[in-house]
Amino acid sequence: MNWLADESVDGPIVMRLRQEGILVAYVAELFPGISDNDVLAEANRLNAVLLTADKDFGELVHRLHLTSKGVVLLRLAGLSSAAKAQLVWDAIFVHGDRMPGAFTVITEKTIRIRAGA
Repeated sequence: MNWLADESVDGPIVMRLRQEGILVAYVAELFPGISDNDVLAEANRLNAVLLTADKDFGELVHRLHLTSKGVVLLRLAGLSSAAKAQLVWDAIFVHGDRMPGAFTVITEKTIRIRAGA
């Protein structure tokens, strides 16, 4: 499975996933400053699940019905970068096979996966 991390995702999360062997393209490295619509289009082009901390993608996918290969929204404010990276890795390790095509929300205490992103 391919992943695209939005600019809103902390670099240490991307680094941790890469260390674990996850293929992650990072908007901050490739296309800094592109619009949310362009980020979503790039995720689709790469056939990648989008990893983001930007709630606007929920609106694009659910209200505007834009196509996605899956979105994982990180709601981890206030945690250290290391704690965020560990939580994201744990969630992908355990639930990653359910994330393509779904809208997933990861918080410090919960993981919600809703089919049909």
